[in-house]
This record gives sequence, structure tokens and C-alpha cells, in this order.
Amino acid sequence: MQQDRNNVGTGGNQDDAKDVENQPDDVEKNDEVTDEIESLKDALSAARKEAADNYDRFLRLGAEFENYKKRVQRQMDDHRKYSNTELIKDLLPVVDNLERAIAAYHDNRSNIEACMVEGVEMTLKEVLNILEKHNATQVEAQGKPFDPNYHEAVMQEESEQHPENTVINELQKGYLLHDRLIRPSMVVVSKGSSTNQSK
Repeated sequence: MQQDRNNVGTGGNQDDAKDVENQPDDVEKNDEVTDEIESLKDALSAARKEAADNYDRFLRLGAEFENYKKRVQRQMDDHRKYSNTELIKDLLPVVDNLERAIAAYHDNRSNIEACMVEGVEMTLKEVLNILEKHNATQVEAQGKPFDPNYHEAVMQEESEQHPENTVINELQKGYLLHDRLIRPSMVVVSKGSSTNQSK
């Protein structure tokens, strides 16, 4: 009986010894698991930060792309609006010559047949209609105050009838395409009368 107790006592001590031997392994495993959890937490935090950065970049790129589309659309609209500029500039000398022919007839009717002038006038009217169809209009200058934005003064003359700085003669008409000046009017500008200047 005593032998059995000794055996039992001995057996119990052996199990306890095994438990104590196994404890360091469990602690190491727990440390490894804790380290792995911390590592996963760090990786998750880094992934979330990267996702947030990517989302911000995506939003910025989207906004930049929208701005780019608007800018390209504006450029295309401008191109369409002013694409006939060269054509109209090429037509302007024809209009000038027709206007000069009509002016020559009115100055000296006896040298030019009336039907020829009528034809020239019709041609001029047709060309002006074409220009207007393409949104080209004449700059008003005669009798208007001189405006350097629309008029190009080629000379000044004294005038009793017109106040100073007024367009008294238009040598060549200016033209606008929509709201853009494509050629200024060449004009003669009044510098007032000598009697007014002496006063």
C-alpha cells in the first residue's frame, strides 16, 4: 500500500514536471502570436493609409480631368467661332476695291456707265451679306469719337464742323468677327479748328 502511494506521488510529480517544462514553449507561442497580431495591425494600418492616399489621388485626378475637358471644350468653341478669320481677311480687299469703284463713280459720273456701277454695287452688297453671314461686321467710325481699340488714325485735319478727336473721314473700313477686331478702321481724325485752338 505504501508502495502504491509512493508510486502515485512519483507519478504526480512527473506530470507537474512535464507541465513546467511545457510552459516556456507556450509563452514563446503566445509571444509569436502577439507579434504576428501586431504585425498584422501595422500592415492593416499601412494598407488603410495607402487606400486613403489613393482615394485622394483619384479625386484630384478626377477634378483635373474635368478641368481639362472644360478647357479643351472652350478651345474647340473658340476655334469654331473664329475659324473663318483668314477667309474673311482675304475677302476684305475685294470689298475695299468695290467700295472704291462706287466712290469713283459718284465723284465722276460721266466716265462710268451707270449699269456698271449698279453691277459693282450689287456685287459689294452680296459680299457684305456673305461677311455678315459669317458674323463679320463693319466697325462704325464716320462721325464717331476716335477709339484706338477700333480705329487707326493715319492723319489729323482741322475741322470747323467736327469737335476735336472725332473721325471725319474713313479711308478703309474696319471689321469685327463676332466681338473680336480683325482689322481696325483707317481714319482721319479732327484736331478741331484753328480758331478754337487760338482761343
